[in-house]
Amino acid sequence: MTIAPFIFRLLLAGTALAIAAGAAAQEAAPAPQDTQAAAPPPVEDKPPPYEQRLIRLAEILGSVHYLRNLCLGKPEDSWRRSMQELIDKESADEPKRRERMTAAFNRGYRTFASVYTVCTEPATLAEERYRAEGATLASEIVARFGN
Repeated sequence: MTIAPFIFRLLLAGTALAIAAGAAAQEAAPAPQDTQAAAPPPVEDKPPPYEQRLIRLAEILGSVHYLRNLCLGKPEDSWRRSMQELIDKESADEPKRRERMTAAFNRGYRTFASVYTVCTEPATLAEERYRAEGATLASEIVARFGN
């Protein structure tokens, strides 16, 4: 097990705890008194303070997913699955956040797809650096915002 997936799992665990705490707090809220009034349309909550870091992490995961598949020579889906887990846990009921995270992953993927069509030494180096940046970013998110 490398450090990046381990820290990423810590991030997912911290995210799950934060979501569960938020859901428990919402369940404890009193019911509205006026049942005759029409319910307002659903509004997405204010994004969490770590949103920009999460978007960057999504870009990194897209980049690493592309570069790993390019350089390994065989399909590897673990980075895309990790991203899907993150999206599912972070933005289950927030379609706009889901779209932003998906777009960031795709942007990271397409950025490298437009530059590298074969595995080269610079592609391998970029993949290593992005994995290191992702691990650092994930550990910072967990350390600063995890519960």
